[in-house]
Amino acid sequence: MASFLKENVDVAYRSRRSTVYGTWHMVASTQPLASNAGLQILERGGNAADAAVAVAAALGVTEPFSTGLGGDCFCLFYSAKDKKVHGLNGSGRAPAGLTIERLRSEFGLTGSEIPHHSVHGATVPGAAAGWVDTVRLFGSRKLALADILEPAISLAENGFPVGELTAPFWRDGACLLLAASPNGRELLLANGQGPSQGQVFRNPGLASTMRLLAENGASGFYEGAAADAIVECLHASGGILTHEDLQGHKSTVDVPDSYEYRGYRLYECAPNSSGLAALLALGIVDTLEKRGLVPPVPTMAHNSAEYLHMVIETLRLAFADVRSYVCDPEFHSVPVSRFLDPEYLTERALLFDPRHAAADVDRGKPLGGSDTVYFSVVDAEGNACSFVNSLFHGFGTGIVPRSCGFAIHDRGCLFSLDPSHANSLEPRKRPYHTIMPAMVTVGDDLFMSYGIMGGFNQPQAHLQVLLNTVCFGMDPQHALDAPRICIQVEDSRVALEEGIGSETVEALRRLGHNVYQVSGLQRSLFGRGQIIRRHMDPSSGMCVLAAGSDPRSDGQAVGR
Repeated sequence: MASFLKENVDVAYRSRRSTVYGTWHMVASTQPLASNAGLQILERGGNAADAAVAVAAALGVTEPFSTGLGGDCFCLFYSAKDKKVHGLNGSGRAPAGLTIERLRSEFGLTGSEIPHHSVHGATVPGAAAGWVDTVRLFGSRKLALADILEPAISLAENGFPVGELTAPFWRDGACLLLAASPNGRELLLANGQGPSQGQVFRNPGLASTMRLLAENGASGFYEGAAADAIVECLHASGGILTHEDLQGHKSTVDVPDSYEYRGYRLYECAPNSSGLAALLALGIVDTLEKRGLVPPVPTMAHNSAEYLHMVIETLRLAFADVRSYVCDPEFHSVPVSRFLDPEYLTERALLFDPRHAAADVDRGKPLGGSDTVYFSVVDAEGNACSFVNSLFHGFGTGIVPRSCGFAIHDRGCLFSLDPSHANSLEPRKRPYHTIMPAMVTVGDDLFMSYGIMGGFNQPQAHLQVLLNTVCFGMDPQHALDAPRICIQVEDSRVALEEGIGSETVEALRRLGHNVYQVSGLQRSLFGRGQIIRRHMDPSSGMCVLAAGSDPRSDGQAVGR
């Protein structure tokens, strides 16, 4: 989730969480009510994919500033039957009539990107089709879509109490909703404000929209009343998305990309997702170790200056490449295999200086040789679904289709307006996407379904949490609790989370890093993650599920 929270907002983090264990099935999400929605579906015979869609829909009710039918989604599904990880890309495309030239000449945009919350950042919302296709391709076939969406519809219709860490983001989005859309009050209280923690909020418009989807499948969203409302509100705000754009949308099934480190294979969604950034960074860490350029990571002190310097520099190298090359592969080839080739990883690893931060990291040449929610589900059969659903910035464009109960995302803000860039805006093109669910296997067996949301923070957190697990032996909750760093791609500063020691902070400064410390509610910058791990207990021969839910959110892991 790309936040619009004010700098002075502060919330104390008072409690601790324990890893949640079970032997049957497990759900972990940013909202307890959404986790329970997924659990209901599992208890009724649904599998991990069915439950994931139930969670996605419930989060669209309980966290409308982060996610919902107006956004996009990506999914990784581990099939216990064939022991393979499958990918689904539920991201939408730019309107057919939108070009860089038109933005310049007709709409007067002069910058390098579309401004945040702009109506021109509204690509086709892909989540609705993504939910339908997740159930169709990976679901149990025991439950109808109407059954799967029923818990979310009930929450929207009957109301739910708003969570403690949800309320401030919702309240801070009120001004955007009121300014951007005449229908913005549908997502606010009668007084035009966002709800406070514990206050009950009802969303009958969203309940009606989800019923259309439940009854008619994707056509219930991309055609008919919902589609009419989407086109009408965007046109009223100066947008040009059409009914034809909506009706032409489709999800794609992709083969995930992966990299093996210390016997653990990390899977990420293929481009236009930015999952490649995590794989590239992991590959550079692996190469640094193998070439003796850094000590073995498990021998480093966790979150020491030596360790964090390596993490920061590795991520800078990965971002330099990914931000330059990742785009919609239907428009431009993305050289994934070359990025992850040992020769190229060595070339990039040799740029690492253990004594000083790189002043300017340029992209390599491999050719030729925020608002988001993440959740995870593992079912009794061993299937797993790792899922991200997102509006990008808080409430996206802020534009709300009449009587529909959701805001439309602004994911198109990630297009480049430089025609020579791989990720340049073109008609019917999907933008570079920050959202990226992850999965880890050992051999062919599922080890961990996990992810951490939060704009450009996501690959950074994926790397840190994986290293926490693999190299430092942390259990799922500890791996999420541990303080993290986050490079700010806009100005190259490095945010250090409260809990990283003052000696480490000063040592990083001496190495040349421009660091600053973050505490309180601003810790949402470091993302909100969920982890479910699966292993066999040798003493009993039983499968054990271990789950953690990020303390930076209202979330909860539940199972049995």
